[in-house]
Amino acid sequence: MVTTDWKSDLRQRGYRLTPQRQLVLEAVDTLEHATPDDILTEVRKTASGVNISTVYRTLELLEELGLVSHAHLGHGAPTYHLADRHHHIHLVCRDCESVIEADVSVAEPLTSRLREAYGFETDMKHFAIFGRCADCAGKPRTPEGSSNRT
Repeated sequence: MVTTDWKSDLRQRGYRLTPQRQLVLEAVDTLEHATPDDILTEVRKTASGVNISTVYRTLELLEELGLVSHAHLGHGAPTYHLADRHHHIHLVCRDCESVIEADVSVAEPLTSRLREAYGFETDMKHFAIFGRCADCAGKPRTPEGSSNRT
């Protein structure tokens, strides 16, 4: 599922589209918000010889080149998505762990206020807000320490 011309993008920056880079890009594209382990699992469906260090090195290069971006959606590993998709804020449900993408424009009042009050320019593409999605908010909460995940 190719949504951009990765070969041209890499060539313009002096790199080749190696089979490993293509597999990682395709996995990120397919999975959307994926950890390096998720990406490795997807890549290994086609290329069983790829290891986790190859995935990490490839993601690092692809991020430096502006082809992928990452966000921290919890305490675990960062998740990656293609950078050519619109910039968005991640709304992460603490109960079901779903991730909702919200356009960064919804945070404009906050980013404007931070700029005015502190001279701070925000990078919202790495931003995640934690809470409860509409489905989970409509369900009763379980006692602390237990989980209502299935």
